[in-house]
Amino acid sequence: MENLTVRDAILFGLVTRGTTVDEAERSLDELSRLLDTAGGAVFARVLQAKDSPDPRTLLGKGKVREIRELAEANGITLAVFDGELSPAQIRNLEDDLGGTVEVIDRSMLILDIFALHATSGEGKLQVELAQLRYTAPRLVGHGGELSRLGGGIGTRGPGETKLEIDRRRMKERIASLDRQLAEMEHNRRIMRASRDASGMIRLALVGYTNAGKSTLLNYLTGAGVLSEDKLFATLDPTTRRLSLPMGETVLLTDTVGFIRKLPHHLVKAFRSTLEEAAHADILLIVANAADPESEEQLEATEKTLSDLGAAGKPTVYVMNQCDRLAEFSGGFSREGRRIYLSAKTGEGVELLLSEIESVISEMKREVTLLIPYDEQGHLSALYSGATVKSVDYEEGGIRVRAVLDAKQYGRLSRYEIGVE
Repeated sequence: MENLTVRDAILFGLVTRGTTVDEAERSLDELSRLLDTAGGAVFARVLQAKDSPDPRTLLGKGKVREIRELAEANGITLAVFDGELSPAQIRNLEDDLGGTVEVIDRSMLILDIFALHATSGEGKLQVELAQLRYTAPRLVGHGGELSRLGGGIGTRGPGETKLEIDRRRMKERIASLDRQLAEMEHNRRIMRASRDASGMIRLALVGYTNAGKSTLLNYLTGAGVLSEDKLFATLDPTTRRLSLPMGETVLLTDTVGFIRKLPHHLVKAFRSTLEEAAHADILLIVANAADPESEEQLEATEKTLSDLGAAGKPTVYVMNQCDRLAEFSGGFSREGRRIYLSAKTGEGVELLLSEIESVISEMKREVTLLIPYDEQGHLSALYSGATVKSVDYEEGGIRVRAVLDAKQYGRLSRYEIGVE
């Protein structure tokens, strides 16, 4: 992809009732990183404390005038709001800023980054669908010029040929994308069913964007996934086999990162991708231990997992990037289910592997099964994926004593019998 010309922007936000200036500043810090990932640079940051936001522009007239004067004096043509704006608010702000400053919101900026990083066919379709449903309606009213989505921060996307269309064709395109993604989701379910049949435990790497999930996947499996110090560098899930020290093989999946204020429509558009976490047996929640906001990021991750129906699963917290902390130089450790490590150097990774084996061991149980002779294919599966302790061929079927994990037990529990 070609390098884009860096575009200066003014970031602006509100301090509303229930939030503090410090929280708003941290949110702007994150917005700054999003802008950097999209190829932009922060020229200035503007915050206004306002208990009752103006429904027309959110900001007060004086603050809007301040941004306009700042933009006109320095040739700034982009302003990014740290939140969501309605189509009318975008139009009003652009009018009040003199008509030369393009206004986008946090969601539009994230969509822009998604468009920049989507590589798979499914990822590109998901991005286009999200943009059509969210961004295009916000541009109606600018003379109908949807071609604004052709290039540049906040406007990057599928291209002019797909977006310079009327409302009717836009709806047709959305319906077509829905059908294509539904077919891909059907294929994904078939692949999941195939992985289920393998009997292997599934682990999902989840967590805040840029916490180091892809770096950890690469270190553990040699996956070769793109790993950059950028937000949302990974959009498409990647699954690889991982051999544990005691010999068991599991499946490990890298997933798209989470972020605070992750728009609901983005969660919906990428739901099939995010649901890799919901279908996992064990979650590895990765956080950047060197980030002073790591605890808040963990809370954001857990909220998103709860929204996806993935809460309550066996979980290991992976506190990554400890090589950036002086107090952890040579002092990697385990704290309950928190493992402190560096995926970059590999220090502490052996503790993580040991913890994963411990979780898997806790998920297992020893049971006695009576398998009918006409279903003895289950016995072959047990030999390949479980620990078989004894087998007796009886008149009523095959009596098997075996140690099963939760997934295997779920498939075979109907054959369990009590032991006299």
